[in-house]
Amino acid sequence: MSYIPTIGLEIHAELKTRTKMFCDSPNDPFNADPNTNICPVCLAHPGTLPVINREAVKHVLRVGLALNGKLADYTEFDRKTYFYPDLPKGYQISQYEYPLVRGGELNSIAVTRVHLEEDTASSAHGSTSLTAGDEGAGTTLIDYNRAGVPLMELVTEPVIRSAKQAGDFARELQLLLRTLGASDANMEKGEMRVEANVSVSKSGTLGTKVEIKNLNSFRAMERAVEYEIKRQTETLEREEEIVQETRGWDEAKQATFVQRAKEGSADYRYFPDPDLPSIRVSEIEEFSDVALLRTMPELPSERRARYLGLGLAKQDADLLVREPVLGSYLEAASDLLHESRLIKTAANYICNDLVSHVRDMEQRDSDFRAEIPISSADFSKIISLVSDGTITSRAAKDALAAGFKENPDLAGHLANDALLKGSIGMQDVVAKVIAENPKVVDDFKKGKGAALQFLVGQVMKVTEGKADPVEARERLVQQIG
Repeated sequence: MSYIPTIGLEIHAELKTRTKMFCDSPNDPFNADPNTNICPVCLAHPGTLPVINREAVKHVLRVGLALNGKLADYTEFDRKTYFYPDLPKGYQISQYEYPLVRGGELNSIAVTRVHLEEDTASSAHGSTSLTAGDEGAGTTLIDYNRAGVPLMELVTEPVIRSAKQAGDFARELQLLLRTLGASDANMEKGEMRVEANVSVSKSGTLGTKVEIKNLNSFRAMERAVEYEIKRQTETLEREEEIVQETRGWDEAKQATFVQRAKEGSADYRYFPDPDLPSIRVSEIEEFSDVALLRTMPELPSERRARYLGLGLAKQDADLLVREPVLGSYLEAASDLLHESRLIKTAANYICNDLVSHVRDMEQRDSDFRAEIPISSADFSKIISLVSDGTITSRAAKDALAAGFKENPDLAGHLANDALLKGSIGMQDVVAKVIAENPKVVDDFKKGKGAALQFLVGQVMKVTEGKADPVEARERLVQQIG
């Protein structure tokens, strides 16, 4: 019998607020000189008192609502005591017994809780301006700009069974946070950090848990989980014990490594923070379910379901949800096209043609922010023309490509390049080819496949190569009957 993995995730996300979690220092850890967005409160000077950031609380409650979790009526903050150089207080203000959100699910994965805490400072090990032998080389520098930034932590139930399932969950959470405007959740910047708890057993029940930290990309997380499953399985097959510990991920070696023994909750000596009041959430109007619902956008799962309802392929629906610029572009075109068949055609061109032009432009221009240079009105006109057979699919693709190169008036481009072929639409071209080649048409009816290929070639000749051969084939078969 093979070993079955059990995985639980702990995901931290820095929240988008104007100020830090318990003080009025700017919440801007990345765009300022080191140790400038600080104050006596976030530096833990004696006698200073924290004040709860209302917007951070609201962000977490909205996340809980999106997860269909149970929002707390009563909540409080606790002190989580441990020593680390980038923790100025010697403890972290977090939540333990009374989190803001309990339960919920995402991607069919059950969520245990979502709570709010403050981030630590950031450490820079060594200095890029120093070389070996210089005074100060090899030292660790601390930047307190991040200390006190509002940090949401989400904990899943240990019900995930594969690295891919874990990666899919984390990606969907990132998309949800961005949709809600709660966090940019950029993993490269550390705005979203994932820790995976992994165990294996033959029964599928919980084995000895190992936590993997320092996972700074989805790909790294998936590889680390896969490695840990393999490592633990091989350890058990040798009839050795798994040690409960915290491990890191070495990207260069593609392996986990031991960091320290895993702490338990008792080691942190949680107790209610005496400087912060408890909160009766139900007594605050803007935190009520009704008030929060008024602020909720269409969620990724809802938008994906709507696209699938229009008949879009799952991979296209996923792309449009995952890439807000493309999704918004389809929404703008949909307002002009109205009909579901036209919207489906528009989605097909966006996901198979426009997306490649957007990617190319992003590579050529580092300042490009995926702002599509073709107006939704011009794009909608092209979709209407290709759908009624006035222009070919090839002509539409060429026009869209030209729009990215020249940013012209697309209607003018179509006319100037004769892609409309005067008054001759695709249907007329096919009818003309059929009428001029009666013997070949008769051969096709008798089952000769080469005859159809000849007719397709004639269509391409008449349209000067601008027709879509697949479309030409389909229309020939349809009209010949």
